Amino acid sequence: MHSAPSVTYPVGRSRGATRILIATWALGAACAGLSCYLFDSAGWRQLLLVLSVLLSGLAAGLGLRSDGAGVLHFDGLGWTLTGAHPGRAVHAARAAVALDIQSLLLVRLTQPGRASRWIWVEQRAMPERWRDLRRAVYSRAPTASPAGEPWRATAPVDAP
Repeated sequence: MHSAPSVTYPVGRSRGATRILIATWALGAACAGLSCYLFDSAGWRQLLLVLSVLLSGLAAGLGLRSDGAGVLHFDGLGWTLTGAHPGRAVHAARAAVALDIQSLLLVRLTQPGRASRWIWVEQRAMPERWRDLRRAVYSRAPTASPAGEPWRATAPVDAP
């Protein structure tokens, strides 16, 4: 079996991810508005609901603004993420796909002893390397031990 190719891919702000986030927030805000309309008694619960919708929108907006450009690199053994925030660089990480929409991936980078990093990777950033990136992100991580017992040419003989 062949190993996944080494790949370098640019990451950064993603239009697709922004659209998903805005649509999800708008749907939540619509549900909150509908519940406030249906339950006409204006009380602390409705106020708390409206405040939570506003604060989640503010947090999402701040999160979108802080996404910086970077470079994701796979060397055959691990993933490295470098970019605009040198203190937040990730080295020798493992990658796992959390959401795959064919032209947009949500990838979780984990590193021992550190918090996970979530990044959006978009096909339009570098279409010519997209298939290489997908092969690399879905490849199994290399292991130090063999997968199983070596194949034997003969079956063991039981003594009668």
